[in-house]
Amino acid sequence: MSNFHHIDSKALLGQLALSGLRGRIIPDADMSKITWFRTGGPAELLYQPADEKDLVYFLKNLPKRIPVLVIGIGSNLLVRDGGIPGVVIQLPVKGFGDVHIISEDVFLAGAAVSDKRLAAAALKAGIAGFHFYHGIPGGLGGALRMNSGANGIETAQRVIEVHSLDRRGNHRILSYDDMQYSYRQTGISEKLIFISALLKGEKGEKNAISEAMDEIRRYRETAQPVREKTGGSTFRNPAGMSAWRMIEKAGCRGLTVGGAQMSQMHCNFMINTGNATGYDLEFLGEIVRKKVFSCSNIKLHWEIKRIGQFLPGRTIMPAIGMDD
Repeated sequence: MSNFHHIDSKALLGQLALSGLRGRIIPDADMSKITWFRTGGPAELLYQPADEKDLVYFLKNLPKRIPVLVIGIGSNLLVRDGGIPGVVIQLPVKGFGDVHIISEDVFLAGAAVSDKRLAAAALKAGIAGFHFYHGIPGGLGGALRMNSGANGIETAQRVIEVHSLDRRGNHRILSYDDMQYSYRQTGISEKLIFISALLKGEKGEKNAISEAMDEIRRYRETAQPVREKTGGSTFRNPAGMSAWRMIEKAGCRGLTVGGAQMSQMHCNFMINTGNATGYDLEFLGEIVRKKVFSCSNIKLHWEIKRIGQFLPGRTIMPAIGMDD
């Protein structure tokens, strides 16, 4: 059991059950079953809404004093061992995972659609420009939030508008300009919950799109630890450089802390070799940042999102002069 004190779980669960809420609510939810690292402390309360209407009702009735954190499919996420206070909202595929073709080059996709499925849907519709998602381990919600990209293409290049909800359950439609995209991030408030997006590509030939996706698959299988417990790229690439080259130069390929390791196959991928804690993974990352800075005077910035609180006495301080 957790030591959280934000929520009287029994009272809240009873209140929401009587209100007819249809989503799934889990107290002390085991986040290690959700994150791709397969580690981390519990969420005080995990809520998986049945659909958008259910989510709106939940937000409107959730006491404002209770903190809310939204997560995607758990791929690019490290949950600290002390767990997450308040409510964690995760949009499930059922209710938030549909893809609707609007025209020959535009479609509307739910935030819970996996990047790989998004690429497949675009291929089926003959819409080019989304093949790069085939190699990204994540979902559309996270892609919209962090402007994920690969092969010279970023999410920002495909966004027309993003549909969202604020903390009070009010709808907001965000234009491309509203999103304030930059490399691997957006300037929009993290308090907004992305529920879907209108995306635009180009009319393309299915054979060419399929071949581009196959090429990405072949590369990933030979160059990235896709069968390990990993969160994908650990650090953003510095401007004009590759993070993995900086990591290798600093002698960090294969570097290990407890059950955490910088992959031998691709040293910008951090892996859980079997029994890593959230502390092991984050501490390893900070060691790598420090070594890279000492070796190359380059500051690496986390691409993996770290959330939650540390266990008592197990706090990790960021590398000197680096806050993230």
